Amino acid sequence: MTESPIRVGLIRCDTHGAYYGALMAAHDPLRLRTPLAAGATARYSWQAGGAHFYFYTDYGDPGHMTVDAVDGFRLTRVWDEHADAAECLAAVFDEPPLVCSSAEKVSDDVDLVFIADCNGDGSDHLQLARPGLEKGVATFVDKPLAFTTDEARSIVTLAADNDAALASASILQVLPGVTQFSRRLAEVGELQFGAIQGGGLTLAGQIHTICVALQVFGNGVLGVRAMGAAGPDTIHLDYGPAREQRPVRGVTLSCDVGAVWHCAFHVSAHGPAGAIHSPPLGDFVFPFGAAAILRQVRDVMNEGKVATFLAQMLEAVAIAEAARQSHATGKRVELPSATNSGHNT
Repeated sequence: MTESPIRVGLIRCDTHGAYYGALMAAHDPLRLRTPLAAGATARYSWQAGGAHFYFYTDYGDPGHMTVDAVDGFRLTRVWDEHADAAECLAAVFDEPPLVCSSAEKVSDDVDLVFIADCNGDGSDHLQLARPGLEKGVATFVDKPLAFTTDEARSIVTLAADNDAALASASILQVLPGVTQFSRRLAEVGELQFGAIQGGGLTLAGQIHTICVALQVFGNGVLGVRAMGAAGPDTIHLDYGPAREQRPVRGVTLSCDVGAVWHCAFHVSAHGPAGAIHSPPLGDFVFPFGAAAILRQVRDVMNEGKVATFLAQMLEAVAIAEAARQSHATGKRVELPSATNSGHNT
């Protein structure tokens, strides 16, 4: 059991790094809103005020954070491929963390390595996670856990071989609106079909869409079909014959939807009794998902609880890889049985 506060080393100071950092460490709200000098170039959207805009939505009081911070953490080290971005984020906090010269040094003298990733595809996550896991340091890997299932399994194996706790999740999985929507499925009668809009054309956004599908409609996807002009931007998840609480006609993910309101996702479910639709699930509620993930990570660290969403993330990575294969071949791709044998609880 790790004593509080949990010393955190943050890898990547992008917008997700700013999201999680602002929730786990005391900071200057006005510096978070305007961290750069006039005329300086922003590497990431948070440096133009993006994180502050969604964390501090009380326009009458720009110093009042409208999502609850998560205690029990102490941010002690940060690193980014852009050293100036790491220095910029470090300066936001009341107790500035050490800016490391390499990703490998982030895992020195910490209890938790936190790998943030807003816009990446996970292809560098094994490389970034390896040093800490080999030291036996607990690690959180932002979505996706990895780019391929082989890389994801390598991360899991590294963690197991070194007795290091491992967690990985999408902010969308734990949004209160997603949980509330999943509890409404009985309204449509026998669940026939699901649809999710959002995510965009890159894996960074599509993995969110896949994770929402697994959280709402269940895991255990048997096959994947995908199509699109430049990539798998329309993906169909096949759950096979009728199974309890699974849509018998599958779920379609429509990621190429053009401009959307504050990155909002939309979920729908259909059955003989009608259809239900979620409210917009976007930037104004994403901070609440980030806070929920931090609470889970804290419980894993302090109470030895199991990281709930790791198995779901492994299936999501397999689905994303199958979608790329389906798009390339024009055929349905079956998922390995190891990724679709479980059930949500």
